[in-house]
Amino acid sequence: MKRILLPFLFIFLAAITHAQDTTSTEKLIILWPTEYKWKVASSQQDGKVQLIEIIPEKERLDKWTIMGTMMSLNGVKNLSVTMVMNAMYDQAKQIAPEAMLTLIEKNEEVKNPWVIFKIEAPAYTGDKKPESQLYYVIQGNAALYSNFVAVKEKKLSDSFVEKWTKIFKSSILEP
Repeated sequence: MKRILLPFLFIFLAAITHAQDTTSTEKLIILWPTEYKWKVASSQQDGKVQLIEIIPEKERLDKWTIMGTMMSLNGVKNLSVTMVMNAMYDQAKQIAPEAMLTLIEKNEEVKNPWVIFKIEAPAYTGDKKPESQLYYVIQGNAALYSNFVAVKEKKLSDSFVEKWTKIFKSSILEP
């Protein structure tokens, strides 16, 4: 999962402007299902980028079955969520040539455009283990938020996509 996230950071760091509103308290609230008994596995903040990874409480960061990731890029504004989706897929293809992108749903006609998509990879270069992610990207007023849930499967089941799409769409962007 970090295999895709880190290149993504480099793509969008250039989009962060020095006109950032450092007084913003905006945040995206996602109600992660309690059935997994989540714990914070990793939390990093580097200036304008915050990254939090969560896993079930009895798992380890190097051995997980399901992982949630929340990333905010403060100061990134007016970025097309379709462009973000395509950039994420391009990065995935570099390390997982057989990765497949599927758009689930998007709305770019609202104040805070969003997109939900999945990237399914049967294997990675140098690593035959599969991993698939369902992403939710939303353009906030003060930041770009990229979130996903990942499992170590070649494909995401329809029920998994339906469940997590509902969870992501019920998130709240607080000003």
